[in-house]
Amino acid sequence: MAEEKKDVRSGKAPRKESQPLIIAKTPAEEQRLKLERLMRNPDKPAPIPERPKDWNPRAPPEFVRDVMGSSAGAGSGEFHVYRHLRRREYQRQDFLERISDKQKLDEDYIAKVKENQEAAVERTAKRRKKREKLKQKKLMAKQAKMESQKEGSEESSSSSASEAEERDDDAEVPSFIMGKR
Repeated sequence: MAEEKKDVRSGKAPRKESQPLIIAKTPAEEQRLKLERLMRNPDKPAPIPERPKDWNPRAPPEFVRDVMGSSAGAGSGEFHVYRHLRRREYQRQDFLERISDKQKLDEDYIAKVKENQEAAVERTAKRRKKREKLKQKKLMAKQAKMESQKEGSEESSSSSASEAEERDDDAEVPSFIMGKR
C-alpha cells in the first residue's frame, strides 16, 4: 500500500507486471511470440511497416562544369573523381537494364495471361458446341421415338399378326437413334 502511494505521489504510472524473457529458437516460435504480444491488447493498432521505395540513381547532370581532358599532367586527385563518376554511370546503366528486363518480363506475363484466357474461351466454346450437339441429338431421338409410337398406335389398330411376329424378333428397341436428322 505504501508503494502504491509512493508511485501516485511521484507522478509515475504504476509498473507493469514483468514477464519472463522467452528466446525464440525457431522462426515459427518467433512468429507465435509476436502474435501473442499483438493479441494481448487487440485494441492497439498493429505496426505495419511501409514498403521501402525503390532505389533511383541520380540523374546525369545537364551541364558538366569540370570537364576532364586527356592531357598529361592531371593531378593525383583527378583519378578518384573520374573513378567515382565512372562507378556512378555504371550503376545507372545497370539500373536501367534491370528496369527494362522487369518491363519485358511483365509484358511477357501479360501476353501469356491473355493467351491463356483466349485458349480457355476457345475450349469452353468448343465444349458448349459439343453439349448443344448432344442435346439436339437427344431431342431428335425423343421426337423420332414419339413419332414411331404414334405410327405404332395407328398401325396397331389396323395391324395383323405379322407385326406381332416382327416385334418378337426385335426384342431390344434402341432408346435413341444415332445419326438420324
